[in-house]
Amino acid sequence: MATPDRLPEPRGGRVLALWCPDWPATAAAIADDLPPHHPVAVLHANRVVACSAPARGAGVRRGMRKRQAQAACPEMTVVVTDENRDGRIFEPVVSVVADLVPVVEVLRPGLLVVPLSTATRYFGGEDEVAEKLIDAVAAVGVEAQAGVADQLFTAVIAARHHEHVDPGGDVAFLAARPVADLAVEPSLSDPGRTELVDLLRRLGIPTIGAFAALSVRDVATRFSADAVVAHRLAAALPGRPPSGRTPPADLVIEHACDPPIERVDAAAFLGRRLADELAGRLRSAAVACTRLTVEAITERGQRHTRTWRCAQPLTPEATADRIRWQLEGWLTGGRPGAEERPDSPIGMLRLEPVEVVTAGTLQYALSGNGLPDDPELDERARRSLVRVQGLLGGDAVQLPIPSGGRGPRDRVTMVALGDERLPKRSPDAPWPGRMPQPTPAVLLDTPIQVLDLAGRSVAVTGRGAFSAEPTTVRMERPGRGRGSWELRWWAGPWLTGTTGGIDAVTARAQVLLDDSRALLLRYEKQGWAVEGVYE
Repeated sequence: MATPDRLPEPRGGRVLALWCPDWPATAAAIADDLPPHHPVAVLHANRVVACSAPARGAGVRRGMRKRQAQAACPEMTVVVTDENRDGRIFEPVVSVVADLVPVVEVLRPGLLVVPLSTATRYFGGEDEVAEKLIDAVAAVGVEAQAGVADQLFTAVIAARHHEHVDPGGDVAFLAARPVADLAVEPSLSDPGRTELVDLLRRLGIPTIGAFAALSVRDVATRFSADAVVAHRLAAALPGRPPSGRTPPADLVIEHACDPPIERVDAAAFLGRRLADELAGRLRSAAVACTRLTVEAITERGQRHTRTWRCAQPLTPEATADRIRWQLEGWLTGGRPGAEERPDSPIGMLRLEPVEVVTAGTLQYALSGNGLPDDPELDERARRSLVRVQGLLGGDAVQLPIPSGGRGPRDRVTMVALGDERLPKRSPDAPWPGRMPQPTPAVLLDTPIQVLDLAGRSVAVTGRGAFSAEPTTVRMERPGRGRGSWELRWWAGPWLTGTTGGIDAVTARAQVLLDDSRALLLRYEKQGWAVEGVYE
């Protein structure tokens, strides 16, 4: 079998995507040796994430709870999601495609892409290549659909509809597609892409064409960085431009297996160790890998090579998973009773980063920004903070945790990274006199004067009332002198403490300035300060 080479960015050449519908359900049926007409559903967190065509015909839909799905189709086989099973069973599909077209790139189990530049010269045309690959995959018992287009993203969308997009027709094909198609393929989209799609719908942008019609400047200034990537896809431009640099040679890992590998558990263990070693080399070079070639060589010289592409940089866990999927599928033949296996034990493993990007090219989200929780991103952020803490000291990196209190500043306790996350005050206590929502967007501690109509300072009495009606506030502005604003509205004051004499009175009040800014003021020690600004 010819050794697959690197898949170039599809700038001039055409791309064919081969998509196996409902792959998790198909893989589960193959693993359990179920007939094609038997309904199957795959569950995660007690909800259906994939189902076969017979199950859909009986009324099963993604997102259904297990009990609801079983009520719609009692004879259906239900299994839990298993990425290792999906990757292992997909290996024979990749193998038969690689026998016909040596350059193959796997985006995820159930989806692969191939360049058509050389394949069309051998088979005679694009339609002939697609038909040949579909027939080859059908011979191993798997249904597949092909899509052809100029750009990889367009080809993937076309494969879901079994479409052949004419040269130069990507923009027209995508224009009428719903904007939700920008997030339909997880291997080509950011985890937060679904939120972008929901936002575009609410803004009255229902199609990919309407989104592509926006200017790049407007998208870049009004949306996230991933929206710029999505806009390139919508405009039928390359989804990820070349990195502009050749991966350093010292990033390649070659490991001689001693003893040679014959068992799946040994392959998985070694894959984890090599993935960690690769991650260390990438960190040292300040780059991240987005396309990786994994090559296994037997003692007799037989080679087994796959190239994996990811929308996000490969983490050590993701790298180890792909090594395991590939080697387990090869060692076991992908399914019970398979005959195509290595001719001898594996004697060499080789990991080669095909595409790397610099650290500044990628941005990672921290928790709390509205994106779905991602343990991998959390772990990367934690490791970065630990390094900063080692450079600056133990108290230099602190994390906020919810705390109890009446004021907005009291409701946050800062704890040094690594210390036990215990709040100073219980957030579950009633806290009478606590400021209601919303909380100020910006917290300050800036002195300010609150004056009445005659220009006298306004205080708070022990009974919780203003000493006079406030009409004006004054504040020193650094470098710009003193500023004065009239009050349009005020609320309060609310006492927060009255122990001792008049000097011990503490209170809060809200005011609206004549420039439409809303402030939260704090009164203590017979003086006022701006505690927060509402936005």
